[in-house]
Amino acid sequence: MKHLRKIMSLVLSLAMVLAMSITVFATEGATTSTPGKFTITAPAGEHQYEIYQIFTGDLSNGTLSNIKWGANGTGTSGAVVDQAILDALTALNTTETTDTAKLAKISTYVNLASPLMTIGGKEGETVNPASYEAVAGYYLIKDKDATVSGNDSYTKYLVKVVGDLTIAPKSAVPSFEKKIKDTNDTTGETTGWQDSADYDIGDVIPFKLEGTVAANYDQYTTYTFKFHDKEEAGLTYQGVTDVYAMNDTTKVTIPAGKYTVNHNDEQTQQDGCTFEVVFSNLKEISGIQAGTKIVVEYTSRLNENAVLGNQGNVNKAKLEFSNNPNEEQTGSNKPSTGETPWDNVIVFTYMVEVNKVDQDKNALSGANFKLEKKVHGENNEENWELVKEITALNTTKFEFKGLDDGDYKLTEIKTPDGYNTIDPITFAVTADHDIVWTNKSRTDVLTELKGDKASGNITLTANKEQGKLSTDVVNKSGSLLPETGGIGTTIFYIVGVVLVLGAGVLLVTKKRMNTDK
Repeated sequence: MKHLRKIMSLVLSLAMVLAMSITVFATEGATTSTPGKFTITAPAGEHQYEIYQIFTGDLSNGTLSNIKWGANGTGTSGAVVDQAILDALTALNTTETTDTAKLAKISTYVNLASPLMTIGGKEGETVNPASYEAVAGYYLIKDKDATVSGNDSYTKYLVKVVGDLTIAPKSAVPSFEKKIKDTNDTTGETTGWQDSADYDIGDVIPFKLEGTVAANYDQYTTYTFKFHDKEEAGLTYQGVTDVYAMNDTTKVTIPAGKYTVNHNDEQTQQDGCTFEVVFSNLKEISGIQAGTKIVVEYTSRLNENAVLGNQGNVNKAKLEFSNNPNEEQTGSNKPSTGETPWDNVIVFTYMVEVNKVDQDKNALSGANFKLEKKVHGENNEENWELVKEITALNTTKFEFKGLDDGDYKLTEIKTPDGYNTIDPITFAVTADHDIVWTNKSRTDVLTELKGDKASGNITLTANKEQGKLSTDVVNKSGSLLPETGGIGTTIFYIVGVVLVLGAGVLLVTKKRMNTDK
């Protein structure tokens, strides 16, 4: 009786060990199509599952006894399992602390050369049946090799079959997001991490890549983590500024020797990327665990190729990651990897167009302008920084391209001849854009563009598609002041002529009178 109790204790302990990593739902006592057998069902989907029978046993009230080797066990099928093996499996409950270690030990008792059955897969695209009728026992169920791709991962389950069950796929994959910060130079305010921003051409922009380590991280002996980043022509990569891991609120800097930054090399060109940050094996970095966030911060400059308006300048990224804990993870074999979908952020920039006209709205050349931007100082002082001067003498249209939102001042630094110089004009460029970008088209992220707080009797007309604010700036001709006393002068001229003529007549008359005498 004591021996029997010992065996039953070992069996129960074995059941506890083999029950770990189960992601199936069992319905014990359910009616099956064949007496003494239970149905293992795979739901229609991407996964194809291979079934391996390790042990069988006699079922009584949900408990297996008289454990024997199954069709895929490393022992002789149908033979009683040696007590030493059962003792070794039972000992895993105390000697191993992780499911990965336990799974590795238990897997040594499975012959993976040929599965008992393969089930599942896309409905109508595979010859695999949807289910398998199994006798009571312990089974290993895993994804078929070379069948998982994209944002998905391979799985391996050890299950005790004592009733009908349906496999519930649990693809443990990392999450990923790409973000950007937005700064208003006039107010000095910088946002948190978001999906959109606007900047001046020439500005250096902060970006962030963040990947969260998968829930089944402990099942791997090596783990690849690779960020791919691709920028459009309006952005120029400047370099990585910080690489760190986050466990809850604890930040730990990752040493440079634990990752590689690839830029403008053969691999990035082959991948069609601007740059890549590669962690060839996260397992070499202490403190990394399931749920740890791996963060890369870097900067890029908005350059002269930047697109104006609602088309924006897109920067996208994705995460490549190890996705098969079942494969051999040592040696030179390239590990199987999956990829998250691309995640996008967008940068907007705008322009101001000034049309120079006279008071009759006719185009007027001969003016020069400078545009300045109000910039927030460290001590809250008001600073005006030069954006651009335009000194061409024969133009009537002045374009200031690549502007961020903020306050601006337009000053006429040369006035057309014969016209009055205008006072400096101040105005604000304001824009609204969705800070969370999900399913919208890129041209719909920018929701509003307008010119505000304009002085100098101007009206800024917005064109969101072109990212343009346009206005007429009027110069009036020099004034004709009234001429006081002009008519009196004319009279003096006439009187003078009359006096001169009269004097001449008197002189001639006097000479004749003298002659007659």
